[in-house]
Amino acid sequence: MAPVNVLMVGTGEYTTGWTGSGGSKSDKKVGVVGLTFFDLRRRGKVGDLSMVGVNGKKYPDIRKHLETNIKGVYNGLDVGFKSFPADDKIDPESYKTAIDALSPGDAITIFTPDTTHFDIALYAIERKIHVLITKPATKTLTDHYALLDAAAKHGVFVYIEHHKRYDPVYSDARAKAKTLGDFNYFYSYMSQPKSQLETFKAWAGKDSDISYYLNSHHVDINESMVPDWVPTQVTASGSRGCATDLGCVAGTEDTITLLTDWAKRDDRARVATGVYTASWTAPQKAGVHSNQYFHYMASQGEIRANQAKRGYDVTDDNVGAIAWYNPFYMRYAPDEDGNFGGQTGYGYVSFEKFVDACNRVNAGTATVEDFDKKGLPTLRNTVITTAILHAGRVSLDEKRTVKIVEKDGRLVLE
Repeated sequence: MAPVNVLMVGTGEYTTGWTGSGGSKSDKKVGVVGLTFFDLRRRGKVGDLSMVGVNGKKYPDIRKHLETNIKGVYNGLDVGFKSFPADDKIDPESYKTAIDALSPGDAITIFTPDTTHFDIALYAIERKIHVLITKPATKTLTDHYALLDAAAKHGVFVYIEHHKRYDPVYSDARAKAKTLGDFNYFYSYMSQPKSQLETFKAWAGKDSDISYYLNSHHVDINESMVPDWVPTQVTASGSRGCATDLGCVAGTEDTITLLTDWAKRDDRARVATGVYTASWTAPQKAGVHSNQYFHYMASQGEIRANQAKRGYDVTDDNVGAIAWYNPFYMRYAPDEDGNFGGQTGYGYVSFEKFVDACNRVNAGTATVEDFDKKGLPTLRNTVITTAILHAGRVSLDEKRTVKIVEKDGRLVLE
């Protein structure tokens, strides 16, 4: 059977490494999504590739960037793709035209502002297209469940790109957590430098916040560690000042903390605490693009993971600072034959899991439900993450504690 064809929705930093004013200054200088799918096509796992954005006028620069920094580096790797809209057009609805060009059983990836995830995903699902959505899946529980219902109706696979699940340390920690008794306490911190607010200026503080963008990682990890537990309430706190000084809209939070109460499903007398902190106003030259660490404590042990400084540092006179890199996420160095050699990076693995699932569903060798049971970050397996993030936003906006309760088998906020 022919491999799945893939449309990449969103042409920004994460997909192409192009920010509109030049190549990314972050650790994703040649992107993640595009490079991964160009390599998956080389390996025969995907078929035709296409890309859609709002502004087609960016494509000449994007193609030149990809030709120079990917094709010119990795043995002439084919970076060709069909693009929407045309190079002389600006069209916010172009994703519809691009999706309409696909066939049932094809797939899309969505790397666009959070507020657009629902509309794009639903449009694709209703046309029997498999969907990968960057985290967060949606901003609200209502939208999450609406996509879940639509996906079930149309028989398509919907996967949330929680790549930290495939970080070897986090994956191992999730397995070990199951042997350490009852969940008691979880604390996490994740940050990115203030320069990201320039990259995200079109939506930062207006359409979404740093909790949706970064806390989503560790909330998902915590959720996946403790499948027998459910969140019961969230109280959020946010600091302000730095982001607005940098030109973000009034009210944009610099750092957001979610204080979350958890209870064991079959023993509500057992309760635990989760504290998730995320910031996008970290220092510009902290040596790492993302600080990321957590502390998990249970009744019979604890786990600590610091994935910012992994014992690998580089000092470059041209940069003027020491830097701690993360090749475990995306390894950009070519292999011994000159091809892209980062297939074991957990960023790459996350996409390959999605592609393999789509191909198996299309071939009839697996069902969508099979992947729910495997514990992948499917739409069904990430409901709790959306509940906590949504509750956090409501708590910030309404300055109150928000309860999470179950009614008729589904989570709702009160």
